[in-house]
Formats: sequence, structure tokens, C-alpha cells
Amino acid sequence: MLPLSLLRTAVGHPMLVELKNGETYNGHLVSCDNWMNLLIRGVICTSRDGERFWQMTECYIRGNSIKYLRIPDEVLAKVKEEAFSNQRKDKTISARGGRGRGRGRGRGRGRGRGRGRGRGR
Repeated sequence: MLPLSLLRTAVGHPMLVELKNGETYNGHLVSCDNWMNLLIRGVICTSRDGERFWQMTECYIRGNSIKYLRIPDEVLAKVKEEAFSNQRKDKTISARGGRGRGRGRGRGRGRGRGRGRGRGR
């Protein structure tokens, strides 16, 4: 299971994000990108000492500042099911002989074979 597939499955679910500086953010994941940047809504931010709290409607967290993520168990189960179904799908494709129509590599397209023999007239 890859981290990005896990995050894409977790969109819409609540999660806790702890940053490298010790702050924590609790909220619902709205989106993520390939660099693990997160957009979270309904956020409660806690300071590193745990004494101060802030409430924000929306928060953008840069991926390289994330220390760890806490994601609900239901999301983990959903990702495992998707991975299992994808493995089964891959096995059925390989059992049929792969993709394509089995016509070999071919010879290229159009006038490609005649090059190098004059002007092509």
C-alpha cells in the first residue's frame, strides 16, 4: 500500500496531522497532491506544548513538514480491498495473454521503409 493511494482514499475522512515542529492539526481531508501537500477543513490546531488551541475553517499543509498522519481504520480497510481487487484484475489480464491484438511489432507507419533511396519519387 502506497502512502499517496492511502491519502487519496482518505479524502473526506477525519485525520490528525503532526508536523515536524510539534504542532498538530485535526480536521477532514479535502485534497492531497503528489507531493503530499494537504488541504484540511474544519481544523483545530494544537501548539507543540498542548496548551494553546486555534480553530480554522481551512488549512493548507506542505508535505515536507509532515511528521506523521493518523488515519481512521475504515480507510485502511478500504485501501486493502482496492489493492486486492486490483491484483485480481491484473491476474485476469495476464491470464488472457496481455493486452493488444497479438500482431507483432509491425513495420512502422507509411513511407518509413523507403527512406534513404533517393527522393522518394
